[in-house]
Amino acid sequence: MSEHTNDLINSTSPYLQQHARNPVDWQEWGEKALSQAKNEDKPILVSIGYSSCHWCHVMEKESFEDTAVARIMNEYFINIKVDREERPDVDQVYMDAVQAMGLNGGWPLNVFLTPDQKPFYGGTYFPKAGWVNLLTSVADAFEKNRAKIDESAEEFTKSLQAKESEKYRLEGTDFRLTVEEIDSTYENLRKKFDPIDGGIRKSPKFPMPSVWQYLAIYASQSGDADALSHLEFTLEKIADGGIYDHIGGGFARYSTDEEWHVPHFEKMLYDNGQLLSLYANGFKLTSNPKFESTIKETVEWLKREMYDPSGGFYSALDADSEGEEGKFYVWTYNEIRKLAGKDSSMIKEYYDVRKGGNWEGKNALRVVVGEQELADKYKMNIDEFGDKIRSFKQEALKARASRIRPGLDNKIIAGWNGLALTGLLDSYQALQDSSILDLATENASFLKGLVKNDKLYRFPDKDLEGFMEDYSAVIQSFIKYYETTFDRNYLDLALTLTNRVNEAFYDETENLYYFNSEENATLIARKKELFDNVIPSSNSMMAWNLVHLGTHLYDDQLIKRGRQILAQTRELVIQEPEYMSNWALLAMELASDISEIIIVGPEADQYANQMNKRFMPNKIISAAKEETELPPFTLKTAMDGKTTIYVCYDKSCKRPVTNVDAALDQIMNR
Repeated sequence: MSEHTNDLINSTSPYLQQHARNPVDWQEWGEKALSQAKNEDKPILVSIGYSSCHWCHVMEKESFEDTAVARIMNEYFINIKVDREERPDVDQVYMDAVQAMGLNGGWPLNVFLTPDQKPFYGGTYFPKAGWVNLLTSVADAFEKNRAKIDESAEEFTKSLQAKESEKYRLEGTDFRLTVEEIDSTYENLRKKFDPIDGGIRKSPKFPMPSVWQYLAIYASQSGDADALSHLEFTLEKIADGGIYDHIGGGFARYSTDEEWHVPHFEKMLYDNGQLLSLYANGFKLTSNPKFESTIKETVEWLKREMYDPSGGFYSALDADSEGEEGKFYVWTYNEIRKLAGKDSSMIKEYYDVRKGGNWEGKNALRVVVGEQELADKYKMNIDEFGDKIRSFKQEALKARASRIRPGLDNKIIAGWNGLALTGLLDSYQALQDSSILDLATENASFLKGLVKNDKLYRFPDKDLEGFMEDYSAVIQSFIKYYETTFDRNYLDLALTLTNRVNEAFYDETENLYYFNSEENATLIARKKELFDNVIPSSNSMMAWNLVHLGTHLYDDQLIKRGRQILAQTRELVIQEPEYMSNWALLAMELASDISEIIIVGPEADQYANQMNKRFMPNKIISAAKEETELPPFTLKTAMDGKTTIYVCYDKSCKRPVTNVDAALDQIMNR
């Protein structure tokens, strides 16, 4: 008897492929499944997840692989599986629907729809018995109480279609916060700080890079020592915790506890790209050597485990291997003792390795004691201590390589690669390591190849235009690439993509961008992202892009639009900076005028590198060895053949200078 397969067998998504041999008659989201639901007048079950989702795997094993459960699902429902990383628009609509029902969201997300795609009930993970009861109850209700279900679905759909401006009273007109409002915004975040373990006081703990990027700019511009101290403390705690892979580099998605100790072991590209940027800026601000090593190890992990020969980066690594969460990453006491050899006592103390384990009988490595303290205890200098730690890591990485690896989600997503590219460029600026720039250049070239006929495509192997999150992240990375290499092509590409989103995504009535383009608006609601989450909202990223790109090009209309988008969020930014952190970052930048730094002359690149090593977020920087046609370079030349720096504000320039320190003095003492 041949093995059962369903329609997912032809999918290119690793997550959907995982379900291709379920006895459930899964289909992909598309016209075929949606038409079948209408023709047969059956309710739709949409089940949404992603490849590295632990509870998605659990529910599959318990329910979707069970023939008796599948029989019920196939008889009463049109069953659609969605990879949320392929179709974040579908996920977004139905996640909002479940939350509108007063239920908790999460993944797997299971939502029941009428045949015309309107939601009437949903939830997340269900144990097998509960799932069977729910399936039969929903099927029975759909047959006997159809009118009530249709009425309920209509109400939920109306709530999904409500305008963001009405829901959240977006009505501000002034983009610039007062000093009092800036301090109030910070205070509303500060009162949530965890003084014991860093970050925000809650459990589980997500790194939330944009929150700490905001804190970095606030600390820098306000001179608040406590803000800078909490930033550095938080970054140290995260890098010391088990959420960071001390052996192989890279960060897991979140910590299940307040101490950053035990992670949910999946590793996501979007987290690691943003965390590279965060640690790079942390290093610029503090010169903390732990941040430097964290950056280098994470870049090495990207190269070793996430890099595709095309120049793109893969999406994610699973939490599980051999059906067990974290098995690839944790250690027994004896494994560490043997690997560490004569340094065993020191290594075990450094990484909190215990005989009985520090988590479920095994050891999830974390740093619990300071390097200098241990170096003193074991009578060695700090350099010798560092050498021993690095040597142990190399041996442990070799030993770990023989284990069965977690599954790899090899989708290459434009937006996530944009975040990774920005992270690499920030890392290069901070460390001036040419190998990092080489990797960034390969990735930039790959992303350039996803732009076809002035549109950005989400995947290299699918005919699917990018969503707003793709455009926003890639435009930002192209601006950053120009500001690092001064390759004019990438600034031109950023403008091309900006013109596309202004044409096909922008809603003039709300001054916000839709998540889908006009051509792909086929769902029951066309959503807009407002709140910053683990990935900043596409609207907050795009507002930043408009201001910075407009400043580069002397395009006042782009700047005006970016400021307008920001202005209407001002009350939300002040009251809820944790959830509006990327907006708050831009508001902090625009609290004072952006420094326009134009460098012309034979050493333009070297001067720009020196400027980029500094933490100066509210700036644009352009450099060329000779005058170019870009607007900022008009009438700007190298004086007497020497490299010359022009520091300007709103196109009005200070006296040109020929060394970096003089230019920095003009910026700092404006």
